[in-house]
Amino acid sequence: METTCDQDGSWDVYLKSCPCRGVLDLLANKWTALVLGVLEQRPHRFGELRRAVGGISQKMLTQNLRNLERDGFVSRKVFPTTPPTVEYALTPMGAEVSAHLVALSTWSQSNFDRIRQARSSYDTRSFEPVN
Repeated sequence: METTCDQDGSWDVYLKSCPCRGVLDLLANKWTALVLGVLEQRPHRFGELRRAVGGISQKMLTQNLRNLERDGFVSRKVFPTTPPTVEYALTPMGAEVSAHLVALSTWSQSNFDRIRQARSSYDTRSFEPVN
């Protein structure tokens, strides 16, 4: 049985031993943000998801979907076809968290010129050795 992490009885992701840190790790994963962003549009079959999320391996997609399903963010529905068809969709909790991750993705895209400028400025600086 999991217990709370803080002395006052609440969860604290900043504590190494707090089990809720695993949820943050899952949600901060780049693949999670991309998978949830795709599922926010509509339910998808596995192959559709893999094609929609460029660069994700079958193993990584499977792993992420299992973790998202386990934590209640994604539902998995199996249709009785030959071979079986499996469809993944956001749960209400998944839709709630997805809105935040999509907002972060949108912000990243909207501000990428500023980020690229900052990187360029950083990369062209000369650093003095520390004595």
